[in-house]
Amino acid sequence: QVRLVESGGGLVQPGGSLRLSCVASGRIFSPNPMGWYRQAPGKEREFVAAIYSNGDTKYADSLQGRFTVSTNKPRNTVYLQMNSLIPDDTAVYHCFLGRDDLRSWGQGTQVTVSS
Repeated sequence: QVRLVESGGGLVQPGGSLRLSCVASGRIFSPNPMGWYRQAPGKEREFVAAIYSNGDTKYADSLQGRFTVSTNKPRNTVYLQMNSLIPDDTAVYHCFLGRDDLRSWGQGTQVTVSS
């Protein structure tokens, strides 16, 4: 089975930055895409970013320009660099790995943006 472990979440002031990491291990049948969703209390799960096998990336329209997704493929790791954070970015961030029918999920890391 695949295990995804996120790290890097925490408390940050508005305008600050965080970099989330997610490391995959185990038997990976579908290594691409990798990316991130987030879910805030009382809200639907929201797509954040994805990176595909050819290096193409996709972002939620509202986040493009502030967030950057990248990978270190030999290390089976995906990152999410988050800049200019605002309180509405507060959520649990979950990484994912694999195409729709073979997708694995991490348990999430809490990001709180507050002064």
